[in-house]
Amino acid sequence: MTEIQGHAARALLAVLRGRSLTAVLDDVRSRNPRLEANERAAIQDLAFGACRWLGTLRAVLTQLLRAPLTDAEVEALLLVALYQLHWTRAAPHAVVDGAVRTCVALGKPAAKGLVNGVLRNFLRRREALTAQAQATPEGRFSYARWWIDETRAAWPEQYAEILDAGNLHPPMWLRVNRRRGDAQSCRATLAQAGIDAEPLDAVALLLAKPMPVLALPGFEQGLVSVQDLAAQYAAPLLDLASGQRVLDACAAPGGKTAHILELCDVELLALDRDAQRLDRVRANLDRLGLNARLRAADAADARAWWDERPFHRILLDAPCTGSGVVRRHPDAKWLRRPGDIAQLAAEQSRLLDGLWHTLAAGGKLLYVTCSVFPAETESRIAAFLASHDDASRLALAGLPAGGQLLPDTRHDGFFYALLQKRPAPAD
Repeated sequence: MTEIQGHAARALLAVLRGRSLTAVLDDVRSRNPRLEANERAAIQDLAFGACRWLGTLRAVLTQLLRAPLTDAEVEALLLVALYQLHWTRAAPHAVVDGAVRTCVALGKPAAKGLVNGVLRNFLRRREALTAQAQATPEGRFSYARWWIDETRAAWPEQYAEILDAGNLHPPMWLRVNRRRGDAQSCRATLAQAGIDAEPLDAVALLLAKPMPVLALPGFEQGLVSVQDLAAQYAAPLLDLASGQRVLDACAAPGGKTAHILELCDVELLALDRDAQRLDRVRANLDRLGLNARLRAADAADARAWWDERPFHRILLDAPCTGSGVVRRHPDAKWLRRPGDIAQLAAEQSRLLDGLWHTLAAGGKLLYVTCSVFPAETESRIAAFLASHDDASRLALAGLPAGGQLLPDTRHDGFFYALLQKRPAPAD
């Protein structure tokens, strides 16, 4: 317990100091090779849980302290332990005792009495403390106040449901590789291994219970990939045909790249600014038995990579706040800043403008973000259409009007807009 709490507390503190939780946990695994798989999983669960409920945990902790803590490590430890006591099934005495001993492991023996007293006080007053924590928006929803305000301004009738959905544990969807099977045959394979799954269509399967990907039958052989249902709309919406030249402009980690190639025989170029992230794309394609041309480049600077041959289809999965997938990345709630929205919107416009002239006349560009903030979604497309008279927006079959999928119990939050360039005039 002590080692797990200590690693989780350090991970939470690193997030609060600006580091990605994924990167922090990768460091924990690489620097502590002796950790067992169950220990790594426990550290991840505590770190993710503390990030997910940080606003509520802070509201509770404030009530338990006479004055704000000046020691950030001790505060992070208390937040992790409070998460354990309120949201997990860990034995309370083991959590409290472990946290006290973790003080010594962190080099903070003087904090033992404080930690012991705060946690025991919480156990005595749990219901009253948690009820009082709900009195503020930050405690009720567990987001930064600016994020709550932004969501409420955009979705005044649905903001509470959107924020609550972001605190759920995400469902685990599979995408079957159409070149190797379909949802029904894959479901039968999973059932033989005692895994229950619900097919939605020819390729999408919802697991009844999330599980490690390497435990999935056929995963390493390229039968299935893990991909949220909302993300699975991208490739079919491109309206692909064999022989087309297709660009995936911001490809890493490669889920949508692979889906395109599973559906159709196309000539595909996958770009990403980060060469290391392209390694993940290549690994995904190799596992699935697929092939594409990969290149590290800034998609908006076409002069650096384009061969002047127009693309029939372009997928622009643009960088964004990730406000629609925050349940998968709860650290984003605390890493993002209010000014990020405008900065990312400017980058999205730069990419749209830079890519448009690489699209063939009559070609289609699918703009995608995993956001629920209008500046990154509807407003971005409206601004683009206002400045490009050769662009029109097409209807999207099977999606809500406007192309906005809000996060719910079945899928993440995504936005889609399909744009078509005016066809060339007939001779």
